[in-house]
Amino acid sequence: MEDPTLERHFKGHKDVISCADFNPNNKQLATGSCDKSLMIWNLAPKARAFRFVGHTDVITGVNFAPSGSMVASSSRDQTVRLWTPSIKGESTVFKAHTASVRSVHFSRDGQRLVTASDDKSVKVWGVERKKFLYSLNRHTNWVRCARFSPDGRLIASCGDDRTVRLWDTSSHQCINIFTDYGGSATFVDFNSSGTCIASSGADNTIKIWDIRTNKLIQHYKVHNAGVNCFSFHPSGNYLISGSSDSTIKILDLLEGRLIYTLHGHKGPVLTVMFSRDGDLFASGGADSQVLMWKTNFDSLNYRELLSRHSKRVTPDPPPHLMDIYPRSHHRHHPQNGTVEINPVADTQSTDPQVVEVGRVVFSTTSVSVCDPPGVAFLKVACGVTDRKQAKKLFLCCKEQEIGWPRGVDTSLKACHRLR
Repeated sequence: MEDPTLERHFKGHKDVISCADFNPNNKQLATGSCDKSLMIWNLAPKARAFRFVGHTDVITGVNFAPSGSMVASSSRDQTVRLWTPSIKGESTVFKAHTASVRSVHFSRDGQRLVTASDDKSVKVWGVERKKFLYSLNRHTNWVRCARFSPDGRLIASCGDDRTVRLWDTSSHQCINIFTDYGGSATFVDFNSSGTCIASSGADNTIKIWDIRTNKLIQHYKVHNAGVNCFSFHPSGNYLISGSSDSTIKILDLLEGRLIYTLHGHKGPVLTVMFSRDGDLFASGGADSQVLMWKTNFDSLNYRELLSRHSKRVTPDPPPHLMDIYPRSHHRHHPQNGTVEINPVADTQSTDPQVVEVGRVVFSTTSVSVCDPPGVAFLKVACGVTDRKQAKKLFLCCKEQEIGWPRGVDTSLKACHRLR
């Protein structure tokens, strides 16, 4: 079981999956979607899932607080919401951006949030007092992503101006700019030690910079379309990426090479994320699927596996993110010997019961106080707008001696048959 394997498959969103994050307690997975809802999936078998409603447009980013007690979401509705991941569905709204908010991220101490927006700004918020703190305004186009460094002293941001910027959180100044992109910079993040940042681009590339020497130390072009997202393994030794070419790639950063290509999605992959302990990773995309994979490639016998799969073909020494600083970066292209995985159909997981929480969603169908309970149900749940038709369906169910609410499922079936 050295190869990564598909562990579970979650269904519940009604549109494109745009973002994902694991709770630090490793018991929950949060996903955001173009269906405007935030889903919290409980990883325990047969546990209920929660759908949080409140945003009025596409959800673009999601991030759990380090404590796991809160989850933040960003949206095209120009707001950020701070949710309690429980059945209460309580949320606090943060609003200061004047355009779509593209990403949201907690600092390691959980005291601050950083957001990136199409209004060309990066903003920092205080979590405890729920207030806007300051804005970073040097980008000249939409800002797609912003992330705190592990120690909270730096912020990295990237955007459609084809730059990656590094900011000092004390002085609020831009202290470095990384360029050399053939298109928009789509995603940015720090490695676990905070010594390097990686960024992905619409030009199909992933680049890794050492921020101590300000040098580009690794450059991967392993995808056939734009790279939308990536995630560092907590060890700092691996990186997963998702692309519009419908694949997930797994890179070994110690060897400086591609080791796996995962084919699980039918359409662009828009989000990938490792769990905090690195044992799992999740992916989501345009096919509305949320897939959860088991990380087996970091097992102790991985080196033996690598030698079986292929030999290194580059004469250059393998770059090491933590210790080696090559004088010039070298570029990595797809190599023969990488492993392609087509997961078999997922038979282990069933669709969980979904509980909707948050803002109450009212039906536009009117219900008369004079309606019998069964007629009222058919009018609202089955979408029957005519009272006579609803009553006819209700009587049909009654003739079959169907009770309420025991007959709800059969009523739905009867509604389906007679319409």
